Amino acid sequence: MRLTRRGLLVGAGIGGTLLIAFPLIPRRHAVPLLAGKGEHVVDSFLKVGKVKGPGGKTECVLTVAVPFCEMGQGITTLVAQIIADEAGADWRKVAVEAAPISPAYADPVLSARWAPLWMPAFASLGDDPAGLLPRLHAEREPLMVTADGTALAAFELPMREAGAALRAMMAQAAADKWGIGWEECDTKDSFVTHQNKRLSFAELLDSAVDYDPPEPAVLRAEPPRERPGQFPEGAAARHPRLDLPAKVDGSFTFAGDIRLPGMVFAAIAHGPQGASVLSNYDKQAAASVRGLVGVVHAKRWLAAAATTWHAADKAVRAMEPRFKADGPIADSENVIVALDKALTKGVPVRRVAEGDPDALLAKPGLSARYDVEPAFHAPLETASATARMRQGKLELWIATQAPERARRAAAKVARLSRHDVIVYPLHAGGSFDARLDVRIAAEVTAIATTLGKPVQLTYSRWQESLAGMPRTPLSAQLDGALSPDKTRVLGWRARLAVPATARESGARLLDGWGIRDALDLQDGSDPMACAGAMPLYRIPEKAVDHVPVALGLPTARFRGQAHGYTAFFTESFVDELAHLAGREPLSFRVGMLEGEPRLVACLTGVARLAQWGGGIEASGQGIACHRMDVVTGAGETRSGQIAVVATARSEAGVVRVDRLSAYVDIGRIVNMDIARQQIEGGLMFGLAHAVGGSSGYVSGRPVAGRFSQLGLPLLADCPKVDIAFADSNEQPFDPGEIGMVAVAPAVANALFSATGARFRRLPLISEGL
Repeated sequence: MRLTRRGLLVGAGIGGTLLIAFPLIPRRHAVPLLAGKGEHVVDSFLKVGKVKGPGGKTECVLTVAVPFCEMGQGITTLVAQIIADEAGADWRKVAVEAAPISPAYADPVLSARWAPLWMPAFASLGDDPAGLLPRLHAEREPLMVTADGTALAAFELPMREAGAALRAMMAQAAADKWGIGWEECDTKDSFVTHQNKRLSFAELLDSAVDYDPPEPAVLRAEPPRERPGQFPEGAAARHPRLDLPAKVDGSFTFAGDIRLPGMVFAAIAHGPQGASVLSNYDKQAAASVRGLVGVVHAKRWLAAAATTWHAADKAVRAMEPRFKADGPIADSENVIVALDKALTKGVPVRRVAEGDPDALLAKPGLSARYDVEPAFHAPLETASATARMRQGKLELWIATQAPERARRAAAKVARLSRHDVIVYPLHAGGSFDARLDVRIAAEVTAIATTLGKPVQLTYSRWQESLAGMPRTPLSAQLDGALSPDKTRVLGWRARLAVPATARESGARLLDGWGIRDALDLQDGSDPMACAGAMPLYRIPEKAVDHVPVALGLPTARFRGQAHGYTAFFTESFVDELAHLAGREPLSFRVGMLEGEPRLVACLTGVARLAQWGGGIEASGQGIACHRMDVVTGAGETRSGQIAVVATARSEAGVVRVDRLSAYVDIGRIVNMDIARQQIEGGLMFGLAHAVGGSSGYVSGRPVAGRFSQLGLPLLADCPKVDIAFADSNEQPFDPGEIGMVAVAPAVANALFSATGARFRRLPLISEGL
């Protein structure tokens, strides 16, 4: 949303100025950015100002507002690059800052994607991002949430418009000096050029802010793009990551690095996973801990604050808090029984179908059951937040994917208006959607307001595992029927016994529900819990059935979302059907992918990359593919496609993956270096949860609560990785989630080739080798 002299005020950033949201029902919003001394607000994404550079030379610096949570995925650099390239700015003169909470950054694409969460009874009325309801819902919240890879789809155009506005203003200022039309000018490296003349942005800034950029924005003919052939592996990045130098030298500030005058440190103890409440604790036992400042308790937790975190943690442990059940408590035996009962005896809801496979599958040619255990996010950085009450306002330093939801959670505890809570968003040291949980905002606020001091609360690794909610476990029954000559699949049915995990986690996030109340939603219908289960293959009769089930185990969103498990059993079952038909797995897939040329290209591309040998017995090679979509409105859908070949073997009772090869089509690539990082990271994340990353529960306590117990691959276990990208002209698709979804089935299929045994449970080693 651009701020022009006609629509707003360029330059002053005066509080109280209003921004009108068009093109729907006009709504008035506060200006999202404030200009500092010598700065001018160009757009809701961009400020520009002068600074003294080396040797006292005046430079023009662009400051880009980033409304997303940086979790290592590189979105900060990507946003700055899009704006800088469109403006023609020198990359060395681009800075970034966290955007404030504002409806100007509301995400209508995510709002439409999450329509089943905020209007489940009429989701079809809100599933078009270009429609009225998603836009109004997004702006009202405002829905500023970093999730589901919607950033490019929702914001690339307004970010380009921000850069184009600055370019036009600078060009108009220069053109008037030269007596030419501004359209004849170009910009590069923070200079406006025309033939042999040029003027720097710094020289033009003071006069440029008096010009209005044209409406609509005049964008460059070509959107930002880096072609794979121009940036082979190991090539220098054209736009090096902005956060990298500080992260390398250790000067980068994460949530746990915040230090305030008079600040104390807090540790916390949560109850068993599920609906548990604090019953008693020995407060006197903490009195002898040196440095203790105070003890604070709430319904579901106990915390201590001290002059050091370790002293606070010692005090919490000394008090030996006890908890009691206030509803369902997580227990793996109960989960297994509930899933089995639902899968075998539950009443299914048909979520999606093409034709009706039931008659054909009355006696299926092949049936297989797949099981998925709870998966932990396990980010390297545990949850941390800092709160301070000052002059009637609450300040909150937090790494969160949902800053507005964190603000509301804190405001409720502090009994303040949410507008009296100031959130300073910080980068997260990993998340994988763990930082959609905003409970820590409420907890640190309660401690700070009770003690009357600035407080930093940091979870221990055990508390991160105990309090964190995992990706849902589930069971699935797949049935298939081949043609009499076994050349085609005629029928397919997937039956998923899975809680309404998206609705449950959505109620906690969007509506502020507690754990116990949200558990009551688990046995309801949830289309998002079955996303990706409908195969892309051309099968005449196919359907996906959902059997909702209450588990008593709270569940959460997770990198890859439902695709992380639906791709596993879909691609594993395709491989089983290929084996039953006596067909080679690659050609079997390609033969059923009529109308999916991009996915076919990924499959043939990865076959070349990995030197695919046909997946023959004892080859140790397995193949899998998948597609993910984002609807962006006006009939447009963006897609990401991936095909993976794994080379794996069993050794001493563990899975050894020697090589992972991936061919990826994510459309037009904005930044090759970041795209490669995201796919590489996704492959390793997928591998980690193919062989580990899971835990059972006994009486609400995770059996594996430490990193060392999760079976995660070590550096020595990481395979050789080969990645190739399609040089595509399609619209860009976020690479953050697509990289992990096809790894588990590729490894499972490779293990079948290596051992002759099928592995139908995630993690794959849970059944033993």
